[in-house]
Amino acid sequence: MNRFIKKLCYVSIMSLCLVPLAHADKNYRITVTNLTKGQIFSPIFAVSHNHNYQLFEAGQPASGALAALAEDADTTGLNQFQLGDVDDISESTGPILPGASASVDIEAQNRRRLVSVASMLVVTNDAFLARKNIRLPSRSRGKVSYFARAYDAGSENNDESCAYIPGPPCNNPFKKSDVPGEGYVYIHSGIHGIADLAPAAYDWRNPVARITIERIR
Repeated sequence: MNRFIKKLCYVSIMSLCLVPLAHADKNYRITVTNLTKGQIFSPIFAVSHNHNYQLFEAGQPASGALAALAEDADTTGLNQFQLGDVDDISESTGPILPGASASVDIEAQNRRRLVSVASMLVVTNDAFLARKNIRLPSRSRGKVSYFARAYDAGSENNDESCAYIPGPPCNNPFKKSDVPGEGYVYIHSGIHGIADLAPAAYDWRNPVARITIERIR
């Protein structure tokens, strides 16, 4: 092989090495288990994302999209996202009863290794469970589990009145008291029996859920 051909082969090989590899999607299964005695969870909302995406920040005001989830299990706003920051969004169907579990599958690219999960506690004014910025398991068939607390979105007054509670036994979605909430996200203090909700039936102690994430491909 003459010197010219050797040089051509070398350049060709080096060119192939410099071509960036495609970011292969990986698949994960997220399972949420309801650990409360009497609270029903709304369907799971899960999002895979990079470090720029923040579902919420404790101690800061909730976004309108998060408030909609926390008050009425409405994920419409959360589905409006920055394409550059989010890989995939997945939602389960139907409520998650006490002691029951529900699962969703989600994709994530190599360069985005985080997932955030949320759901409403539907027999409340504006409580939601969440775990954000979970690092996904890296190895094949890897599995991680975390507990999730209940947060208060601070967007609606916790009057515990059935007039403003979307879940059973109240069944009054998309109705909100004129009294403002606290104005920031914080750890929810539970049900106190000040109106229509009996603590013996609907109160809880944190954590309220177990979140398990398994790599399936």
